[in-house]
Amino acid sequence: MGDVIHNLPIIADIHAELPNAQIDWVVEENFADMLRLNSHIHKIIPVAIRRWRKHLFSQKTWQEIKDFKTQLQAEHYDYIIDTQTLLKSALIACLANGKRYGQGPNTSREWLAGLFNQRRFSVSRDQHAVDQNRQLSALALNYRAPTSAPDYGLLRSDLLKKADIALPEKYVMAFHATSRDSKLWPMGHWVSLGILLAKQGVTLCLPWANETEKSRANIIATHVPKAILLPKSSITELAHITAGAQAAVGVDTGLIHLAVAMDVPSIAIYTDTHPDLNGTYGGTDALAINLGGKGRMPEPNEVFSAFDRLGTF
Repeated sequence: MGDVIHNLPIIADIHAELPNAQIDWVVEENFADMLRLNSHIHKIIPVAIRRWRKHLFSQKTWQEIKDFKTQLQAEHYDYIIDTQTLLKSALIACLANGKRYGQGPNTSREWLAGLFNQRRFSVSRDQHAVDQNRQLSALALNYRAPTSAPDYGLLRSDLLKKADIALPEKYVMAFHATSRDSKLWPMGHWVSLGILLAKQGVTLCLPWANETEKSRANIIATHVPKAILLPKSSITELAHITAGAQAAVGVDTGLIHLAVAMDVPSIAIYTDTHPDLNGTYGGTDALAINLGGKGRMPEPNEVFSAFDRLGTF
């Protein structure tokens, strides 16, 4: 999800230069709903590579692949831009009709992917992913790369109007779950932070997506006064809930990037990765604070103190 969000500013950049541009986006099916929150994307084309890999010999899988190819080839594109720079994204780009633009072998995440591009560029990977993506698109479409703060195209005010869950006046979204256990923040730290926030009259809201995450959230909620275990929610529903929060705090997960993209003041906690190249990246109106890094786990008091810098309470 983080990769998808880090590409969203491209939409606003392109439309600023080419107001009538029609932009279609191929994305993993699980993230298609999130892209629908951005009204400036013309067509979202879901792909199910993760699911297809698990059922490669299924007749249904091959029928879905055929249907995906038909949908992808329904248009002739002036530009096909591969910002993911992986072999799988390069192969998808080859299925579409049009000229392919992207990184060359020396700067692609997977060097082989760079060989598939017909027009190749070298964009330094020693910078944040958001800046990489914006520069690559600018080179492909021949305009000057913007130096302004990124515009993710997710209007918090619009999402807030759609939120329909009953919540307290002051709450913080706590994104405690992530794809790798090494990225988790200890439950005891979450409890300590939740208690500190509760003393300020702020409620901790805990989402979850599976039984393991629900169990963790339930344990945290049990020990934090007035903490709320949210119902199981889709990405879109979580976006609506997050839009109404005073702030968000989370580990290295796509949801904390989503909060930042919606201009919700956010604190990201890193325990096993470095935030320099892929950490949260605030837009024009949001403050994003990255704490910790590989081998450096932030303590609860450090995270709590960061809320003063957000200025939300």
